[in-house]
Amino acid sequence: MKKFSSEIVFSSKNNRESKQISQQLKAGLLRKIAPKIYTTKLEEAASEIIYRNRYQIISHLFPGAIISHRTAFEGDVKPGGSLFLTYSQRRNLSLPGLTIRLIKGEFSKQGTNPFLETLYISCYERILLENLQLSRQRGNVRKTVDKAAVEHRLETLCRIQGEAELNRLRDRAKTLAASIGMIPEFHQLDEIIGAILGTRSNEVLKTASARARAQGLPYDAERLERFMSLHAALRSTVLPIRQLSETPTILRNIAFFDAYFSNYIEGTEFAPEEAANIVFKNRPLEHRHADSHDIIATYNIVSNTLEMCSPPDSPEIFEMLLKKRHAVLLGARKDKRPGEFKEIVNRAGNTVFVSPELVRGTLAKGFELYQLLDDPFARAAFIMFVVSEVHPFLDGNGRLARIMMNGDLVFAGQCRIFIPTVFREDYLLTLRRLTREGDAGPYIKMLDKAQEFVSKIDFDNYDNAVKMLYASNAFAKHDEGVYLKMPV
Repeated sequence: MKKFSSEIVFSSKNNRESKQISQQLKAGLLRKIAPKIYTTKLEEAASEIIYRNRYQIISHLFPGAIISHRTAFEGDVKPGGSLFLTYSQRRNLSLPGLTIRLIKGEFSKQGTNPFLETLYISCYERILLENLQLSRQRGNVRKTVDKAAVEHRLETLCRIQGEAELNRLRDRAKTLAASIGMIPEFHQLDEIIGAILGTRSNEVLKTASARARAQGLPYDAERLERFMSLHAALRSTVLPIRQLSETPTILRNIAFFDAYFSNYIEGTEFAPEEAANIVFKNRPLEHRHADSHDIIATYNIVSNTLEMCSPPDSPEIFEMLLKKRHAVLLGARKDKRPGEFKEIVNRAGNTVFVSPELVRGTLAKGFELYQLLDDPFARAAFIMFVVSEVHPFLDGNGRLARIMMNGDLVFAGQCRIFIPTVFREDYLLTLRRLTREGDAGPYIKMLDKAQEFVSKIDFDNYDNAVKMLYASNAFAKHDEGVYLKMPV
């Protein structure tokens, strides 16, 4: 007796094949899992087999069907869900682990592409039109996604591919709608696109990201999710209070090490003694003029009490402070466009930062959340991450982020935070984890530990501070096999 090679077997009108199926059913080599559908898998759950072979099944049962509406929009159907097809008839077919819902509609293949087997799938423009159709919810199932989802997809397209592509999509949809009878749906699509592009009223828009784009301040929605994760974690965490009164001597010394370590993290490597000569004796190294200027410029900002005690109180002031401080920081590097937001995308390893056209809007959204925090440590940790995550300039973003962080702490009379060289990898890893996974816990703990370390150093005496920093391995590199020791 010849066995079937495929795990899915369909009933047949061919007498020979029908007889073969009957024989193998009796022999226990096949089992029935749905009307006219059999399998050679004798133990596995029918729902798993049907889901795995879903497109083969619907191709056999409904040849020429179009995968459409929310199934096409979402790209697939989840196990146990409903798979929507446009077909020549209306019908629901419940199978183990999957419901097939046939929509009787425009069965023309215009606006579709060939899919698996005998199936077709709606093209991008047709998907949008289909999902703007009137749809009644039956139980918990609708054939269309929410209008907000269509709007979000259009805003994302505009953000990634530009306004010109959004206009081209509208032109293609207009032509398609006329040929398949979806003129009312096109009018809705046209209204949404016009609102996103700012040529129509934005009152029709449902999502915050689309409204922000229409108002000229589009933002990175994924970054906003990260900001909200950090915001929630900071509000739910008992945060430290480490007061520090910065006398003139303490200010001079702590500002020096703040500037020194902040530049070292970014690759401006000087021995502490070299850096001290550059800052305190105004002796820039002739062969490293730009690097010398970087550390002097950083020190000039972080040692200025008036400057450090000027936290932003509006999105406009926030943007102004960033540009002003960046202009000072990168003053010796004209090729980095000091004081001007980036015009090209920047990245660090696999992390791609906020697109240039989304910088101002993303900073504004971050500032909205920043203003809702009362605790100085929370505000400091939050604003540092916002600037670091947006990366609004070509260079100098890390130093600027740490300046903004310490501005909040100094203003509140609390101890600054700086990142010793040996602690650099802990700092970067927790930032990366927050960026990629939204896990804020390690980031908060890292800053807490860094501040505790700084609070234990005797900055009232420069020589004592240097000795304590050396004894704590602060100047060591992470690959030297040592770790940061907490001063006693």
